[in-house]
Formats: sequence, C-alpha cells, structure tokens
Amino acid sequence: MSGNDQPDLGEIESWFAAVVEGRVSRDAADRWAGRWFLDDELEWDDLSRWALELLYGIDLRPGPEEPYLHDDEQVREWLEELRRRRAG
Repeated sequence: MSGNDQPDLGEIESWFAAVVEGRVSRDAADRWAGRWFLDDELEWDDLSRWALELLYGIDLRPGPEEPYLHDDEQVREWLEELRRRRAG
C-alpha cells in the first residue's frame, strides 16, 4: 500500500478497509489519498475519484480535540458503498 505507481481501485479500497479495521490511522490515509488526489496529471475513473475524495479529508475535525467530522460508522458505510458500486 505504499508504491509509487498510480493506485487502482483495489488499493484505494484496501486503504478504506485498513482505516475501518484500525490498521492505519486516519491521518495516514488522508496523506496517502491527498498525494494522489491532488496530482493533476493523473486521470481517474469516477468511482476511484469519488473514493479518493472521501479518503482525502477522512481525518477532518471541526476543531482541536473534537471528534472526527465523519464518524466510524459513516466510514464503514462508505466502504460498503464502495464495495457495492465496485461489484456493479
């Protein structure tokens, strides 16, 4: 989950799952997604762009020491929706 090649949808999904399972921090997922989402030279399919945009900002809080803007349940729902949409 750390290569330099443009990630595919499977890798993006893996980052979502890692956040949900507590294997990576929200901050790490946000930084990883931001690296890809902000690269204007890359082209993305709609589902990949949608998922990256959710990951980029997954660590947002309304203020210091406040809970995350998007709670754990919402992140789980995003992962489930990603999997549904991916399955087509």
